[in-house]
Amino acid sequence: MSSSFTPEDDLRVAHALADAAAAHSMRLFRTPLDIIAKADESPVTRADREAEQAMRDILSAERPADGIFGEEHGLERVEAERVWVLDPIDGTRSFITGSPLWGTLIALVRGGRVELGMVDMPVLGERWIGQPGVGAQRNGQAVRVRGCTAIAEARIVTTSPDIFNAADWQAFDRLSRKCAMRRFGGDCYGYAQLAGGTIDLVVETGLQPYDYLGPTGLIEAAGGIVTDWEGRPLGLQSDGRVVAAATRELHRQALALLAA
Repeated sequence: MSSSFTPEDDLRVAHALADAAAAHSMRLFRTPLDIIAKADESPVTRADREAEQAMRDILSAERPADGIFGEEHGLERVEAERVWVLDPIDGTRSFITGSPLWGTLIALVRGGRVELGMVDMPVLGERWIGQPGVGAQRNGQAVRVRGCTAIAEARIVTTSPDIFNAADWQAFDRLSRKCAMRRFGGDCYGYAQLAGGTIDLVVETGLQPYDYLGPTGLIEAAGGIVTDWEGRPLGLQSDGRVVAAATRELHRQALALLAA
């Protein structure tokens, strides 16, 4: 029975998934690659597809009853009690352009709740892990969000202005200009920075479950909060607009400014 697996069992599998993905992606990083445009016009490479297939092969052997929600190879058994949500290379554009700020994202969702979140940064050699009741770690060392409670003191990051439509950009711009510092770029690394206490807010839109559920598990275990722009918990059916904050007070202020 899947319910008999312990958090330690799940963590072992997550490590194996990240190791397998890194073995494929790092072998092809900064090498000539054929770039394919997906239906949503985002680029996909051989590295993405091979890395996710390696992850699926492990789950097929280790957790055949669990569901899989993957970016590259679709959905399997997503009605299962436990679903692994996989993004082999989050930040494909960073990967293609030789930037080190791409990562592998893994989430284990049980009954709609994230029970494990991982952000693995292979080039940086940083593996960030969060589990409810256990806490968050970077390479085995405990991490926690910064205690920022005021927008005027907050450091905010988003991947790119290009991810927003006009209305969402206006809302983000209104919020971010009231912060102490705003930064662009970094893809999934911004969420790790938030969990580690060096960033206070991440606000994005147009994301998929494989983009936000791994970071959600990490940040919540580090003491932060992650919701959609309406303040609702994130799940497999969310609309892709994400607000991650270090504290509930900061999160409340951010939601108010986004909705203003």
